[in-house]
Amino acid sequence: MYTLKKSLGQHFLRDEAIARKIVEAVREHPFSRLLEVGPGAGALTKHLLGIKDIEFKAVELDEEKIRYLLDTWPVLKGKIIHASILDIEKPFDAPFTVIGNFPYNISSQILFRMLEWRDELQTMVGMFQKEVAQRVAAKEGNKIYGVISVLIQAFFEVEYLFEVHEECFNPPPKVKSAVIRLTPRPVPPFRDEKSFFLLVKTAFNQRRKTLRNAIRPLFGESDLKDPFFDKRAEQLSVDDFARLTWKML
Repeated sequence: MYTLKKSLGQHFLRDEAIARKIVEAVREHPFSRLLEVGPGAGALTKHLLGIKDIEFKAVELDEEKIRYLLDTWPVLKGKIIHASILDIEKPFDAPFTVIGNFPYNISSQILFRMLEWRDELQTMVGMFQKEVAQRVAAKEGNKIYGVISVLIQAFFEVEYLFEVHEECFNPPPKVKSAVIRLTPRPVPPFRDEKSFFLLVKTAFNQRRKTLRNAIRPLFGESDLKDPFFDKRAEQLSVDDFARLTWKML
């Protein structure tokens, strides 16, 4: 068997109905290559291995879990990358899909890795801490709307699919969970990516202030007189931020 390691944030899904529901969500968008992140004890893996005519890989940091997976499903030989998802290069040389019950302690970093891979990423279906999933899916005007909301939504459509009860895991986590799906969207019309990222991060760094005060160093005084700058960062849509980049110094 195997042991559960708190240091790696391991909470393994044990509810078969939820596992099948996650796999069904990823199969709604066709793919030829699939990366599973953190297969653990194989709750999703055993269903994914039944998908025909795809190239499958999994990335797992825990050597003990890798041995368990290979002993249980010998067909995985040569398909498991022993590393953290944060340390690997793109797993395929062509477009691919990602699925996973992601370690909650690195969930934000995983989302930014999806951003780095966006040119090849076709779909991502993942389980996150509910609070993180809600932030990613939040729209402008919501108090939890922030940097990660804007940056992810600039490149992906975000679907908040369903929530998962704590008792569906072993051991039950102390936080609630939710599954989201990312699919690519047309890039908003920003001036350039560097300006867009800088603007969003600067605006939310002082989110209680008006834009005029929060992002003053990035704009000329004449532009800052516009009443638009009376707004706060959380009131701006992704496209609003994109349009603002054209006025930056």
